Amino acid sequence: MTDHYFSAAEGDAPTREVHVTLAGEERSLLTAPGVFSGDGLDVGTSVLLDETPEPPQTGDLLDLGAGWGPIALSLALRAPEARVWAVDVNPRAVDLVRRNAERVSVANVLPSLPGVAADVRFQGIWSNPPIRIGKPALHALLLEWLPRLEVGCTAWLVVQKHLGADSLLRWLDEQDGLSAERHTSKRTFRVLRVDRVAAAG
Repeated sequence: MTDHYFSAAEGDAPTREVHVTLAGEERSLLTAPGVFSGDGLDVGTSVLLDETPEPPQTGDLLDLGAGWGPIALSLALRAPEARVWAVDVNPRAVDLVRRNAERVSVANVLPSLPGVAADVRFQGIWSNPPIRIGKPALHALLLEWLPRLEVGCTAWLVVQKHLGADSLLRWLDEQDGLSAERHTSKRTFRVLRVDRVAAAG
């Protein structure tokens, strides 16, 4: 059976080395089959990293759906005093993030399966979310994590235009305590800004 990046793929898999530019420097990192964008840095993630502002320099930051770690590693390199949670349902991905954090010598990345302690609140969230899991599952995922943003803080999501970016934006803006807008469009992607404007009622 073929693993999908949004399934809980386990077990050993052959790794491959990829060369990507993160935080302005070329890095040699590991990927593996069954992990999102195993061939290297995908276009959507690249757009997200290029088109969003510098992360908060302290507090807890979240890379939701971390894959092999390009977003989490970029955040850790750009905000060395922050704690960066790299959350993925796939144990193989979590292991790759751990190994890649060692490769770039960052100690502030916390690779994790989804069971992050309930009292952790985030000063920022970044995600190239798994749109292909379907709308109900995607909405459930976002409603699990976006309420954990501190009030006044922001989540940044990148979504392909033809995979429902605009309808997702409208849905996000209707959720209690959130305000959403299109931050920018680049290539075939939208970057969505989601602000936590109030605690959920």
